[in-house]
Amino acid sequence: MKHIGKWLVAALLVLASAHASAQCTMENTAFNGGEFLSYNLYYNWKFVWVKAGSASLSTVESTYKGKKAYRASLTTRGSNKVDQFFVLRDTLLCYTSRELAPLYFRKGAREGDRYTVDEVWYDYKDGQVNLTQRRLNKDGKLKTIHNTSKMCIFDMISIFLRARSFNPKDWKKGYAMQIPIADGNSIQHEAQLRYRGKSVVKADNNKKYRCLELSYMELDDGKYKEIVRFYVTDDENHIPVRLDMFLRIGSAKAFLTTMKGARNNITSVVK
Repeated sequence: MKHIGKWLVAALLVLASAHASAQCTMENTAFNGGEFLSYNLYYNWKFVWVKAGSASLSTVESTYKGKKAYRASLTTRGSNKVDQFFVLRDTLLCYTSRELAPLYFRKGAREGDRYTVDEVWYDYKDGQVNLTQRRLNKDGKLKTIHNTSKMCIFDMISIFLRARSFNPKDWKKGYAMQIPIADGNSIQHEAQLRYRGKSVVKADNNKKYRCLELSYMELDDGKYKEIVRFYVTDDENHIPVRLDMFLRIGSAKAFLTTMKGARNNITSVVK
């Protein structure tokens, strides 16, 4: 099963069918550098919900190989109280161009007794994207593979940044789309996002938000399995407010505590 870092970014996975000859770019309308989001994590242990730790996501202006870029980082930290049941230590990092084309991705994940490091490098030439993917397994073995595609490929963080500028106004309940996501070991071509309608969600900042409700699904033995159900603000920011996660050993939830540096007005607050 996927680590918790995956659900947060998978939370905004969306259409990824642009041709690589366009360098997989897209206009950013949702965020500026200097945005910071924080979350409380809760874990269900034997039908009891307990505070499991915290998560944070930051996006800042930076440079990559001498060119202007965005750098986004996600960290999740389980509490000492929950460590005895499930150890959670994830750190994810990505660089994208200012036009949201993915450039580099790194994921260091510890869940239970499993620790892995994934890296992905992107190179755009001749109307296609060339990927170098590398994984450091829990046994210390390093594996590198190469993939080429005429379609855009994303990782869990870069698709999150890109998807926030997507306009879902024409989505109907039950609408689904497929998306290609790379990690250090493979490309998940069969991942799917399903729209479930709208709902009102109370965050851990004591505010209620009108949200879009979606599910991130992966194909498992011929059937789609829900990895996370999530709720994002129904405004131009598309900020995740709540996430319901389905893990290897139980389930977890995340609730927004603070948001700083939002680009657009938060018009989804319910009075």
